[in-house]
Amino acid sequence: MGALSKEYGFLVLTGNASFIMVMYLAYNVSKARKKCAVDYPKMYSDDSEDRNMFNCIQRAHQNMLELYPAFLFFLLIGGIQHPRVASALGLTWIVSGEIYAYGYYMGNPRKRTRGSFGFLPLLSLIGLSVSFAVKHLGWKHCC
Repeated sequence: MGALSKEYGFLVLTGNASFIMVMYLAYNVSKARKKCAVDYPKMYSDDSEDRNMFNCIQRAHQNMLELYPAFLFFLLIGGIQHPRVASALGLTWIVSGEIYAYGYYMGNPRKRTRGSFGFLPLLSLIGLSVSFAVKHLGWKHCC
């Protein structure tokens, strides 16, 4: 296969952008934690007045963290063969994550579905990683 292409740098930048997004969501949780007086180590608020707001902000961040390791894996592996495509898919996933979080922040978890289009780029990244594996293994007649 040889060395990584010069364009693989796009993936590194996309990975960095995704980390900034996740840290920004963590910052929002920290601000909401302070505003709603939810002390560590509590993950969620039991106070009925602030519970909905804080818990929605916390869940938005938690949902992103649940997918984040898989996203990074598929981004970096799938991008070996198609770095520009993978980077564009990764940026789309990042944008969808922000839209998802802000929908969730509205206090109505159903509004998070505005960002659910992020599953399409994630599934596409999975496809790119499988394509890379098949090519790397030399399975020409497989798929």
